[in-house]
Amino acid sequence: MILDAQPDIEVVGVAADGAAAIRLGDALTPDVILMDIRMPGMDGIEATRHLTSAGRRHRPRVVILTTYDLDEYVFDALTAGATGFLLKHVPPEELVSGVRLVAGGDAILAPTVTRRLIEEFASRRPAVRPQAAVGESLTPREGEVLAQLARGLSNAEIAAALHVGEATAKTHVAHLLDKLGLRDRVQAVIYAYERGLVQPGSR
Repeated sequence: MILDAQPDIEVVGVAADGAAAIRLGDALTPDVILMDIRMPGMDGIEATRHLTSAGRRHRPRVVILTTYDLDEYVFDALTAGATGFLLKHVPPEELVSGVRLVAGGDAILAPTVTRRLIEEFASRRPAVRPQAAVGESLTPREGEVLAQLARGLSNAEIAAALHVGEATAKTHVAHLLDKLGLRDRVQAVIYAYERGLVQPGSR
């Protein structure tokens, strides 16, 4: 009801489980799918992996709905290709804003929540040396931008931290995503933590 009430958003389908989400995703080709994690049969992680896998005719952007404290598989859902996540008790205006952001090509990265979430799960995985995280393809500035991305900063916050214009920060973000073959900011956060560029608990 919240989304359908918006003049620029249309809810085209509702699925009861992961398998149905895949079928409807193929049939209805939505721009954005809000995906629960815990569902009967195929869960949201596996469904997300199918929906966002390379080579599919239509690849919607998937946003995970989570209770955060209870869902222990959100990191796996993000690595499976989800664009971000929203809390199930998110205020209506934030839900609408999140859907619009993702539909427009951005990712949902709420700094205070995302940082805690990614750090918790990244700390369970072995990291490689920081030098291997950036690679020779990134400039020193782009490496700094990646480190700020990994801390959950927005473009405006990155610009302030690095003393550059917001447009410049946005350009750096776009370039490093392209060089690393990453689809969005969420993947950049995971990339940085998995490769040890930013250690869990760092600021």
